[in-house]
Amino acid sequence: MSQEVAQTTKIAIFRNRKIRKTIHKNEWWFVIVDVVAALTDSIQPDGYIKDMRRRDPELSKGWGQIAIPLSVQTSGGMQKLNCANTEGIFRIIQSIPSPKAEPFKRWLARIGYERVQEIEDPELAQKRARALYKLKGYPEDWIERRMRSIAIREELTDEWQKHGVELAKEYEILTAEISRATFGMTPSEHKKIKGLKRENLRDHMSDLELLFSQLGEAATTEITKTEHPHGFERNKRVSRRGGKIAGDARSNLEKETGRKVITSQNYLPKKQSEKLLKK
Repeated sequence: MSQEVAQTTKIAIFRNRKIRKTIHKNEWWFVIVDVVAALTDSIQPDGYIKDMRRRDPELSKGWGQIAIPLSVQTSGGMQKLNCANTEGIFRIIQSIPSPKAEPFKRWLARIGYERVQEIEDPELAQKRARALYKLKGYPEDWIERRMRSIAIREELTDEWQKHGVELAKEYEILTAEISRATFGMTPSEHKKIKGLKRENLRDHMSDLELLFSQLGEAATTEITKTEHPHGFERNKRVSRRGGKIAGDARSNLEKETGRKVITSQNYLPKKQSEKLLKK
């Protein structure tokens, strides 16, 4: 996949502070404002960065090489945020007087080492994902289905990339087309039903929701492999057709059982889930 599309936003934790990171050129790139906020406890990290660059002319001079805008998942959807790799973050840290600097450097080194391991042995990423889901309390059979859904999704995005889909926004739209045809709603609408905000929708799907999501994407993959549509618009039409296959199956099941597949069920901690659903 292209670097623009291959980016996957993850959350790393440093001393209870969330730091978003994304893959670019086979290494982790970290959202700079998150790093600055974690090191300084500043409530206005953007302002701190401006002041920091004024204080350090050399840093400001090389800022264009250090900070690269990358697509990162935010509460408002995918947005371009300034990110830096490990080397760039080390340079930024030099301009931040903070007792957290040395522990943060060690933390960064560990994160980077894990990424190198995953490149050399892709199964490690899956093992870590499984372990994380277990720690969160997900049942083993659900974890198995979730890992399968990740594999199906990766195969689909690989096919999209081969067939001329290039931008992250295009991937987002194609995904929404499959979802609309499968469930009668977009992922953002689906998240509202579940009371989710920044959380990954698929991490909160029921078994049936995961199943039909997989079917829609697997069907789209197979049609794409057969017909070789090129470009965004043609892949958009194929996405609707693939999603419709899953949507028809969902409708048939709902008619037979008298129950909706879409559910407000999620895997949020109980109190948080109840609070969000009441809003």
